[in-house]
Amino acid sequence: MTAFLREHPAPVTYGIIALCCGVFVLSPASGFNPTYGTGARLLTEQTAYFDRWGVVPAELFTGSARAALTPLTALFVHGSWLHLLGNMLFLYVFGAMAEERMGRVQYALFYLITGYLALFAYALAHADSDQSLVGASGAISAVLGAFLYLFPGARVTSLFPFLLFLPLRFPAWVVLPFWVALQWAAAGQDTQGPAVAYLAHLVGFSLGFLYAWVRYRGRAKVEATHATATEGDSQP
Repeated sequence: MTAFLREHPAPVTYGIIALCCGVFVLSPASGFNPTYGTGARLLTEQTAYFDRWGVVPAELFTGSARAALTPLTALFVHGSWLHLLGNMLFLYVFGAMAEERMGRVQYALFYLITGYLALFAYALAHADSDQSLVGASGAISAVLGAFLYLFPGARVTSLFPFLLFLPLRFPAWVVLPFWVALQWAAAGQDTQGPAVAYLAHLVGFSLGFLYAWVRYRGRAKVEATHATATEGDSQP
């Protein structure tokens, strides 16, 4: 993997990862910042933090300028260490090649716009919910969608829990549609607004794939040497 990363410098991808990690460590969600206190006070600070910077569907469509920005700010906010590390792993693996193919500026705009639209779509489907939604999953799902179109033959090393977590290598056109199927199955049970926004994943993935199809169809596919990812976690 080290040689692969040297061949594919990705300052935007690594910058997003660094920013998300920095924001999380400094936030009350990490538990590392002593200024937020402990116990009940920390829980209160965490709730206020997620409500301020996350998407609250019931507030998004009130016409508030601050609320209208939350689908953007929420992309850099995560609810737990597991949430953060899971998202950053997928971005670390798939983002570099997508960034190199699209170019830095185009990739940055693609990430922000598709991420915004994915969270907006989730909020629209749960317009009465007062639960805050945070995380980069929608944007990263869009990166996965674009990756599937641009590099369908890339070899992805995956860990499947039902195969005893044995590392197996499959092309992206096998692994990523399987991941989408998992999101689709989970989203079908999404009636009250779950802790994991599967609908945002599906919307993001679809937007990413459609964008790459419209933007790059008719052009020669760039062949990928290999990629590495984990599979089995329901969120990217």
